[in-house]
Amino acid sequence: MQYTPLIPLSDLPENTHKSVKHGTRKIALFHYEGIISALDHACIHKGGDLGEGFIQILDAGERYVACPWHGWQYNLKTGQAPHDFKDRQALYDVMVQDGMICVSDKPLSDAFRAEHESDPMADLRNLEYQTTATSLNVLGISTTNMNRDLPRPSTSESALQSALDIAASQFGAQTKMIKLRELNFRHCEGYYSRHEEACTWPCSISDMDANDGMNEIYRSMVLWADAVILATPIRWGNASSLYYKMAERLNTIQNQITIHDKVLIKHKAVSFIITGGQDNVQGVAGQLNSFFADLGFTFPPFNYLGWSRGWLAEDMENNYPRFFKSRYVKRSVVDLVTNTVKLVQQIKQMDASQLQAPKPEITEAESLSE
Repeated sequence: MQYTPLIPLSDLPENTHKSVKHGTRKIALFHYEGIISALDHACIHKGGDLGEGFIQILDAGERYVACPWHGWQYNLKTGQAPHDFKDRQALYDVMVQDGMICVSDKPLSDAFRAEHESDPMADLRNLEYQTTATSLNVLGISTTNMNRDLPRPSTSESALQSALDIAASQFGAQTKMIKLRELNFRHCEGYYSRHEEACTWPCSISDMDANDGMNEIYRSMVLWADAVILATPIRWGNASSLYYKMAERLNTIQNQITIHDKVLIKHKAVSFIITGGQDNVQGVAGQLNSFFADLGFTFPPFNYLGWSRGWLAEDMENNYPRFFKSRYVKRSVVDLVTNTVKLVQQIKQMDASQLQAPKPEITEAESLSE
């Protein structure tokens, strides 16, 4: 077996690890418990650099490296995944000669990614759209937060339910409402900040946790909906915190444009219901419009309903009764739904197969040498 000297032993002190070049590839070197081991640096899952990974102790004291992107783990001595997983990272033989760490030119065992019998993310991974040329699926998303055991009236959610009822009764739409507070989903964990390829479709977190609640949003918003109506209260002049929690996790949709020039949102319209005891309806609408434009949604004319009693409306117990009786609200909900549905019917006639997105792409990023 042929060996190539890589780095001096002194460059890899005890309890350290890093990736180094080995010909045309990179090798992740580890020095723990007096043993030096070498794995292929690229995680077999999405390609994260194991030389930047995290050392974890599992299985009765065995050390594993966890990929810094999505947490996939490999035994430092064998390259095997933990527990009953059959995945294996390529493992190289190591010897120390004349103070140099030398690694075999060929692996002792090749990388192996197991084929799992079922893929719970297959519909998302394969973009199995449920929309058709004639479908009219209207998704309502309520971003109102409240104690599940102490429900209270919500102006934005009540208006959203009315909008869905109108879409069904007057236009024959199929409707569903998702209440974000009822979904158990994790915050965005910032994998994009480490490497643009670490933000994947389906979401990195979805890949790790098929039961994460955002998967319902992805399926409903991307695969099922022709139109989305999002309702939010005004919180300190902004949309609700639940909206922002969801929005951060929707970066996975926009990033497909950046990385793969792939537009996931086509032939879809969005409109908004924005209510609050205090004002800033237009400010909230501006943020919502800007964000959903980046995802690829189309906007009907006058695409948001706004309702507020203004700065002095501190008698909060009167908000819902006044809202419920408002002739403006009742009319505006009908107008909002009508404009949204009519736009959907129009944009479905467009050929979106060659749709272009004037957004930054990874190939246009400035290199370090520029």
